[in-house]
Amino acid sequence: MNIDSIVDKEYADLSFRALAAAPVSALRGLSRRDARLLAQAFNVHSVRDLAALRLVQWAQAIVTLADQELPEPLAQAQEHLIDDGLEMTFPASDPVAIDAGVTRIEVAPEMVDAHDDHQHAGQVAESTETGLRDAAQPPRSGKRGTARPH
Repeated sequence: MNIDSIVDKEYADLSFRALAAAPVSALRGLSRRDARLLAQAFNVHSVRDLAALRLVQWAQAIVTLADQELPEPLAQAQEHLIDDGLEMTFPASDPVAIDAGVTRIEVAPEMVDAHDDHQHAGQVAESTETGLRDAAQPPRSGKRGTARPH
């Protein structure tokens, strides 16, 4: 860390020991007015006084412990449910599926040659043409909504 980024320019060349004894206004972002208010409220005059302030130490301890604390039971349960959901998306890793006696398909079922009729595209096109033809013709016997048999 570059000390120049956290202390005012007039304090940048001081040693750490001298910075600890410097007024709190030496810290960048803390004005002389703020320093007076800290002195009145907490009897804090130096950077060392601020660091030694019990409230600051307690706040730092709470934050340090909070960052290391395990999630609450509700958060743990939700995380477990998410893990279970992900596990189910990969059935091969699901112990129930592995032990369920699933057999392996040794021979692929009959398949239409893909180069001739990919996903039965020919049948779909033929069905679409028939449907369009039927929709273009008026219904028989004047009955509305009656579909013609194919």
